Amino acid sequence: MAEPLKNMYDEAFLREFGARVARAWQPFDADRFVSLSLADGWETLALKGRIRRISLSLGAVLPADYERALDILEGIAGDCRGFPYLFFPDFVEVFGLSHWDRSVRALALFTRSSSAEFAVRPFIKQDPGRMMAQMLAWSADPDEHVRRLASEGCRPRLPWADALPAFKRDPSPVLPILEALKADPSEYVRRSVANNLNDISKDHPGLVMELAARWHGADSQTDALLRHACRGLIRGRADEDAMRLFGLLPAPEAVVRTWTVSPEAAAIGDAVMIAYSVELQLPDEESRKLRLELAVTYPRSAEGSGYRKLFRLAEREIAGGGAIEGTRKLSFKDLSTRRHYPGTHTLALVVNGKEIAKTVVALEAAKEVAP
Repeated sequence: MAEPLKNMYDEAFLREFGARVARAWQPFDADRFVSLSLADGWETLALKGRIRRISLSLGAVLPADYERALDILEGIAGDCRGFPYLFFPDFVEVFGLSHWDRSVRALALFTRSSSAEFAVRPFIKQDPGRMMAQMLAWSADPDEHVRRLASEGCRPRLPWADALPAFKRDPSPVLPILEALKADPSEYVRRSVANNLNDISKDHPGLVMELAARWHGADSQTDALLRHACRGLIRGRADEDAMRLFGLLPAPEAVVRTWTVSPEAAAIGDAVMIAYSVELQLPDEESRKLRLELAVTYPRSAEGSGYRKLFRLAEREIAGGGAIEGTRKLSFKDLSTRRHYPGTHTLALVVNGKEIAKTVVALEAAKEVAP
């Protein structure tokens, strides 16, 4: 299993960072900073807990004057790039809510080196009108990281972050930002717009389809954005309007020729191999776009119900009489994002949103490894 991401914050990292701050501001007590960060409970803290602990430790050792402390952090921000330095914007979130103008400038700077998508959310909750006006202004910034922040920070359901219930109920304050960025030259920004729309589609599918219908066809990059934005409608809901918009019409002419899963029983940590073949029974001169997916229903550990996950197999347009075929390995190895439990796992072949074949795999407990 992959090393937990939180482990990037080890003593060596903290000491190196503390030394960097001390070079910029000599009174900084790097040893105290490290000691406060690694104090009781550090080992049990998850990733965001460790980020917050580092922010609080900085607050205890940097100058008590918030703006002076920001000056020091801003001075080294260019040398502190990447995911590990999320504690820079987190410092602003913790200590800067009452210093709005100064904090907003700092967030725009820090997001260029890391990302301030989490830190802007308390500012939105504190004063939605003011902060959303700022984020709309950011949507025109020359820097793609700042433009992305305008979209990513106001996602109603941003992963790892507290939701924005007001925007789940009414996403209208978000829409001008998405409108401004829908044809952004940066794929990094457009992907954020797509993810924001996907969030909105979970509560307001009709609104997202209205936008998609209006935006679709004007620009190939925007069309790709919309396809990603509507993935939940296509995969999760099999929404007919969304399917039709992207050429995924009902396909009763799709016939399963091969659907095998072997072995039919496996243990946690093992894998099964799936073979599939779907033929399109239409006249040669006609064609149809087919999207093939593997739907797996996983049992939950202590609940009677399961949850369903879709894996893409293939998507392309084929002529009548043609077929799509292939194989897919499905692993039952535990991941950081998914654990497996013994029980019946249902595997289904889905074509354009409709299940057309199904089988089950009996999953057993992991095999014991001999000493």
